[in-house]
Amino acid sequence: MPASWGISEGNLSYDAIVVGAGHNGLAAAVHLASKGWKVAVVERANSAGGAVRTEEVTLPGYRHDLFAMNLSMFAGSAFFAAHKEGLLRHGLDFVPVSDSFASAFPDGKWLGVSTDLDATTARIEAFSKADAAQWRRMAQAFPEEAAYIGGVMGTPMPSFEVVQLLVKALRKKGYAWVRDMVKLLISSPRAYLDANFESQQVRALMAAWGLHLDFGPDIAGGAVFPYLESMANQNFGMVIGKGGADTIIKAMSAYLTALGGEIHFGRAVTRIVEESGRASAVELDDGSRLTASRAVIANVHPQILANKLLGQSAGATTLSSAVRNFRPGPGTMMLHLALSDLPDWTASPELRRFAYVHLAPDYQMMSRAYQQATSGLLPSEPALVVGQPTALDPSRAPAGKHVLWVQARVVPYDIKGDAEGVITARDWDSAKEAYAERILSIIERYAPGLRGKIEGTHILSPLDLERANPNLVHGDSLSGSHHLDQNFLFRPAGGWSRHKTPVRNLYMVGASTWPGAGTGAGSGFMLGKALAGK
Repeated sequence: MPASWGISEGNLSYDAIVVGAGHNGLAAAVHLASKGWKVAVVERANSAGGAVRTEEVTLPGYRHDLFAMNLSMFAGSAFFAAHKEGLLRHGLDFVPVSDSFASAFPDGKWLGVSTDLDATTARIEAFSKADAAQWRRMAQAFPEEAAYIGGVMGTPMPSFEVVQLLVKALRKKGYAWVRDMVKLLISSPRAYLDANFESQQVRALMAAWGLHLDFGPDIAGGAVFPYLESMANQNFGMVIGKGGADTIIKAMSAYLTALGGEIHFGRAVTRIVEESGRASAVELDDGSRLTASRAVIANVHPQILANKLLGQSAGATTLSSAVRNFRPGPGTMMLHLALSDLPDWTASPELRRFAYVHLAPDYQMMSRAYQQATSGLLPSEPALVVGQPTALDPSRAPAGKHVLWVQARVVPYDIKGDAEGVITARDWDSAKEAYAERILSIIERYAPGLRGKIEGTHILSPLDLERANPNLVHGDSLSGSHHLDQNFLFRPAGGWSRHKTPVRNLYMVGASTWPGAGTGAGSGFMLGKALAGK
């Protein structure tokens, strides 16, 4: 991207200034610009994207999604529905995925979820006929139930709209259904899955999604994500970006400038100016100042906002106190590989066509990895999410070649030891090569010969994630734990879940705010609508 899009050197006054060009900041900017607001986005990096980036980090021609890969939340979002025409006109392009995710098991068996319900249930039936029938019942009921659950996730929290949604659900579905949905929202993955399925393999297939956030099998509030991802992928499939996840960033950036908005790259905000309790401007690292008459929108981690960008006013002190204990989740490690061919999965060649293959075979392994990581130990066997985007989108690599997207969930940020007792390094710069070898050895157990196909490697430790994006505090790719005390009306803190701050005209968006992590642009669009009045 160019150093600046739509910038005029003499243009220093705006209706709204957005700090940070992640997808939530861009979503807020796009919506406000579409309603006639004069908007500028200021980004410290030389390109937009935040945690949605696609780069050639191994070899020329191999495009790797550095962090987020799955764009299903964006494709199903209210923001996309509202701005679909403009985004598509400015280059947005998706690749639909019918074979979404699978789990491989050490005994050579596997399970996979495809949009063909008969195909999925036939695979499950090999493990449990009762589970196949239960899966079918849940899948068939999901489209109607998703409207209510998705409605909650897409509504400001707390709000009268949430109350209206609950009243509607009570009238149409009844008290028992609402009670069961509330129970789902607060249950652990193990409690929910054990109550619904008897097969260890089906339970593991779904529970692996909990670790995409920061939910080990026994963490309260972790059941809803495995349920939503499993049933959504069954009913609607998955979506990835054509050419890379950054298709949404490119389209939003181009659409914003077409609407008259500006994006200033390579210009870090050093201070948000507060006058008489109101955010009125931002100061940049080159000493210049941009003024905002109606809103300053901070697409940054709330602790960075409170402790680094605001001064010492009463509002800043109040915000700092509120978010002081906002915890990061466990760290994430990414391994990007340029390959001569896709992995040869022992369990079945069919696994080569799935977007994700989870290597998290049972509760015990997932719980052990979670406990080791949160205790500061390098897990002896981390849960792995192996993404195969070029199986679905060959444009990401040279003809006949592939990229592999590997995420280790979860790992510590501060290394206190190695659960395996092998790696002696206690800092990530020294330990990451050895830990990457451990990850490759795990994949090799399921897909022998992988190392012989590797043509290029790029490793991102939790420390590297934080260096690349300061919002990923402690290498937490989710920008804050999603445990119940930091979710819903407590994200990022009780009393501050509606994107406002104690400083007038200053607002927060991003994964640290409600509705949390993911590519759904939820916080940016919610705030954009609230400010614009529609």
